Amino acid sequence: MKDNRLSLEEFKYIYSKVPRLCVEVVIKTDEGILLTYRSIAPYKNLWHIPGGTVLYKETMEDAVKRVALEELGVEVEVVNLIGVNEYPSEEKDRGYGWPVGVNYLCRIIKGVPRGSEQASLVKFFKDLPPDMVEEQKVFLRKYNLVV
Repeated sequence: MKDNRLSLEEFKYIYSKVPRLCVEVVIKTDEGILLTYRSIAPYKNLWHIPGGTVLYKETMEDAVKRVALEELGVEVEVVNLIGVNEYPSEEKDRGYGWPVGVNYLCRIIKGVPRGSEQASLVKFFKDLPPDMVEEQKVFLRKYNLVV
């Protein structure tokens, strides 16, 4: 598949005007919910659900699989759609943008989760850490994915 990423200038211009469609990779096992620790903005130094922008002409499922591979180094199977989450706090963090994350429950089919340049640490949590993206804490609790 052709990589249809925007330049940083295009990205900032477009997403300062319209919502940004994202996918989020929710992996839940007996060990808990898989979160990554952000190394870069937005949400630098916070735990979060791995996710990313859907590229032009990319299906939602293909975006989930790409994000899982890029951010976690794993191949996943999409189990089902969980729900949608909005991120007004990202606009405050970056000064632009209003991401809308479509959350998919996934199962790892190949590989072991590892960090990336975006997120240095990967860990399963039974209890959510206090230093986590607030909208995601609320989302995970709303859909009974954590206590």
